[in-house]
Amino acid sequence: MKFCVLRDQWHWGTEEFRLADLGYRDSFVLEGWLASNTIGDIMDTYIDRVTGENVYEHYGRQFPLCVRKLIVEGKMPLQVHPDDDTAEQRYDFLGKEKFWYVQKAGKGAKILLGFKQDSDAAELFARCEDGSVEEMMNIVAPHAGQWLYIPSGTVHAAFGPMEILEIAESSPLDFCLHSWGEEVSDAEFDPSLSLVEALDFINYRRFVADPGRGDDLVSLDQLGIRRIMVNDSLKVAADGYDSFVLYLCTKGSAKLVLEVLGQNVEYPISEGEVILVPAECSDFYIEPLEKGSELLEATAKHSESDKYIDPNAEATLPGE
Repeated sequence: MKFCVLRDQWHWGTEEFRLADLGYRDSFVLEGWLASNTIGDIMDTYIDRVTGENVYEHYGRQFPLCVRKLIVEGKMPLQVHPDDDTAEQRYDFLGKEKFWYVQKAGKGAKILLGFKQDSDAAELFARCEDGSVEEMMNIVAPHAGQWLYIPSGTVHAAFGPMEILEIAESSPLDFCLHSWGEEVSDAEFDPSLSLVEALDFINYRRFVADPGRGDDLVSLDQLGIRRIMVNDSLKVAADGYDSFVLYLCTKGSAKLVLEVLGQNVEYPISEGEVILVPAECSDFYIEPLEKGSELLEATAKHSESDKYIDPNAEATLPGE
């Protein structure tokens, strides 16, 4: 399934929702017999057929991932997001593990990501108040093709000109810490999600970026992201995921070939587009339409073992 793009304009640039199930922003299917239905409508009707049984057992009717494109022209407000436990206990929402892929970066662009040195709430509060908070931050000079995993609790921002593709958990919980002297509307950030409310879940330790392992960029239960270079036809064994699969094209173009009602159906995907492959789909193929095409593959294979079960225990009781 492909989805329409929903746009919001802010003082720092444009936020485009490519796939969202957030209540205040819900994506509509762009084509096919489900066209004009929201992802929420589809989840209500088809439930675990879309996400997979394990994912459905954890997330219910909430589609677990959100995809945005951030077109940053000015200074994005400094922000932070909570983990799942904090978000659930305080707000009854998902937390937010977040991934940024830099699609374009112009002269003078930079990303602020975590603290250069160990800090604390008092220093952060004071520096946000006096406007010197940038001095605390790691500064990344971004380039096209660069990716960054932003764990929960990590303070971050982006200064343009830059275009970022974001994949994150489906959550509205971004807290605004500092706006660089610009007015921030209530539509962009809930006023209750403020610096004071975030102080106790921010990670004040010195931040070191996760380099990932090869093409496995993020490997979490909440968020798994793999980079795929599409130079030849690739077969995807969908039954090995037990999850929906999202494909986000970052370079070139490709097509997914799936069997539907005994016939092969082709779904092209171009740069910046997103395709959702439901969990119930059988094996399919990814074929390049341009050599050197690149896709990001995202899943949310959430699995939790029973806390009362010891995985190292013997299979039989003593004496049996």
